[in-house]
Amino acid sequence: MKKLATLIVLIAFISSFTFKELSWVAIGDSITYLNDHQKETGDRVTKGYMTLVTEKLPHIKYINQGHNGWTSGGIANGIEKLGLTKADVYSIFLGTNDWWQGRPLGQLTDYKNNTGNNTVYGSFRIIIDKLKSLNPEAPIILITPMQRVDFVYIANHKNNAYGSYKPNKSGQMLESFAYAIDSIGKFEKFPVVDLYHTKGLEMENLVKFKRLKDPQTGAYKNFTFPDSINIPFNPETDEYPYPVESIAKTYDGLHPSDVGYELIAKPLIKIMKKY
Repeated sequence: MKKLATLIVLIAFISSFTFKELSWVAIGDSITYLNDHQKETGDRVTKGYMTLVTEKLPHIKYINQGHNGWTSGGIANGIEKLGLTKADVYSIFLGTNDWWQGRPLGQLTDYKNNTGNNTVYGSFRIIIDKLKSLNPEAPIILITPMQRVDFVYIANHKNNAYGSYKPNKSGQMLESFAYAIDSIGKFEKFPVVDLYHTKGLEMENLVKFKRLKDPQTGAYKNFTFPDSINIPFNPETDEYPYPVESIAKTYDGLHPSDVGYELIAKPLIKIMKKY
């Protein structure tokens, strides 16, 4: 009888430290999408941030709602067709494509007044309203875009873009988009993972070098940031500028490497283990 009582107490003690299974819907762009599509990285990525989080917190099961190349406006426009489901926690990781495409950022009043899908602030209001309608009790985590240097898509060199060291075609800096998302988080009292200002994800740490033809000699040379900015790249004739040995926090100037994904996952684990 004594042994049985001890066993019951032990089971109760262990049970008190077990976690209830939680569902997590992660909304995002290609940085989220690639978590489950490593082949599209040229197998340069083995684990995305969702995999890393759920390895540390196995009671959480994720649903990948990452959409390649999409903006917050695209997500908001298709919000009723995405098949979003009720979940225990949501995260929204958008903004870098909004910046590159030159979408109007707007103001916090656009978010507060629900002015529609014409600005990034308005887009976020549409997305967040949808998530609240699915589960008003679920925490919503906002993730700001990270800094970026010159991007060249590994599968199509013509798909390339300059980095966040200069304004987009609308004269906006990427940092403004990070501040906007942070301001929504503060207004809503949502946790915010500020990747733009995360130590280790600064532009000079994203790649070790960019391999380009030296304009003086025509020979390939490894240029580090920011010296690489003004060296031309011809997608028709030049070799891919980010060989494997250039990989640092990103593998292509924009998308995180394994090490980059670890830096994204770390603050998410800290937040989500509370749930």
